Amino acid sequence: MDELRRWVPYCGEAPGPEIWLSRWNVDPVLGAVLLLLALALWRVSVGQDVTPRRLLSLRCAWALTVVLYVSPLCALSSAFFTVRVIHHLALVLVMAPLLVFGLEPWLRRLPTPLWSATAIAAMVFWTWHAPAPYAAALSSDLIYALMQFTLLASAMGFWIAVRRSGPTAAMGAILVTTVLMGLLGALITFAARPLYAPHFASTLSWGVSPLQDQQLAGITMWAPGSIAYLAVAMWIGWRWLDAERARGLRADPA
Repeated sequence: MDELRRWVPYCGEAPGPEIWLSRWNVDPVLGAVLLLLALALWRVSVGQDVTPRRLLSLRCAWALTVVLYVSPLCALSSAFFTVRVIHHLALVLVMAPLLVFGLEPWLRRLPTPLWSATAIAAMVFWTWHAPAPYAAALSSDLIYALMQFTLLASAMGFWIAVRRSGPTAAMGAILVTTVLMGLLGALITFAARPLYAPHFASTLSWGVSPLQDQQLAGITMWAPGSIAYLAVAMWIGWRWLDAERARGLRADPA
């Protein structure tokens, strides 16, 4: 029955290749929220808490929101599970860090134990990529909003905790997340049959089978997703070693 169902997720019915570039999301509620945020970001003054870099980070997050939820990429995510995975990776790997950095002065008092935040972020990501919760999110705008909010909020909690932790603990949490991301991607890639009912028919007009789309989505999660986390861990390690080297030079100027 699910194979024959007409899925109409928040971003609209899955488009074909001939119309997808014209499929902009014109949700008036989202448009009003984005307009208000744009006005707020335009009027905000650079001061003690709002540095130019923080303001730029918030403006980039606003622009990414437009790309993810207004542009034709939103509609394309209704057609391809791969694009949905890219959408979710953008949320947790780009949007969340941008917001954490931009809003850091207002997030200081949030309790974010590192390993609890790591476990919650992983659990949320795995849950929404299980077939049943994923199908539910593409059946209801309310559940879809819950999916987007929990993915973003849990990722923000993770990156806040990483920023507050020492380099060893931060790298450990990121490496655990890398392994879990890779494992989920591998499970999706090597599944013997299509698992995601909303895409059983949505890719066919593009000449792509649902299993091919699913395999590409799994590889995207497995390779680029894991590599992105690994790159952050390496960057933290490099900064840590560089700081230790500089400290050693100061202690022994000769």
